[in-house]
Amino acid sequence: MEVQPDMLELVSRDSEIPERDHDVASSPEELLERVAEGDREAFAQLYDQTAPRVLGLIKRLLKDHSQSEEVTQEVFLEIWQTATRFDHNKGGAASWMLTMAHRRAVDRVRASQSSRDRDTKVGIRDFETDYDSVTEQVEIRIEHERVERALGRLTELQRQAVTLAYYGGYTHSEVSTMLHVPIGTVKTRLRDGMIRLRDELGVAS
Repeated sequence: MEVQPDMLELVSRDSEIPERDHDVASSPEELLERVAEGDREAFAQLYDQTAPRVLGLIKRLLKDHSQSEEVTQEVFLEIWQTATRFDHNKGGAASWMLTMAHRRAVDRVRASQSSRDRDTKVGIRDFETDYDSVTEQVEIRIEHERVERALGRLTELQRQAVTLAYYGGYTHSEVSTMLHVPIGTVKTRLRDGMIRLRDELGVAS
């Protein structure tokens, strides 16, 4: 059966349902048979008869009124699309429709729970990322403080050479020029300073 594009509008806006003769009431089973043949009038009558029960069942499960109305529209759209599958030999029309409504409502509850679970996992992941970042920053600061203390235990001449060569990025020749000492003296100060630093920081040579 071809799906009418304005079918949801028919479900969601009672005021737009055309005038009908209510003197002759058809059973839901009869209406479903006509809906299976594409009868829009029968669908509108079926909606009037059963929508309150369908909405009531869904609302008991979802609690939220706006979500319940949305799922109710989905149910009636499915009824319009699948009316040909209804078999009155397997049960009444109301039971068939309410079973469909219950399934849709349960699916929505599960989807909402899955969404909350995903949000929780993302929150935990982001918290762990932030925590790891803070931990790393603390470790870097602590290590920096250890190095600063170790540098403070070097002689002034050793500290100058080490700071210029390893932290300033200057070559041995440039350090020699800056400190006005022979390059051999610079190398000696660097060697002695690094040995002292390793000892202070507890680094194996």
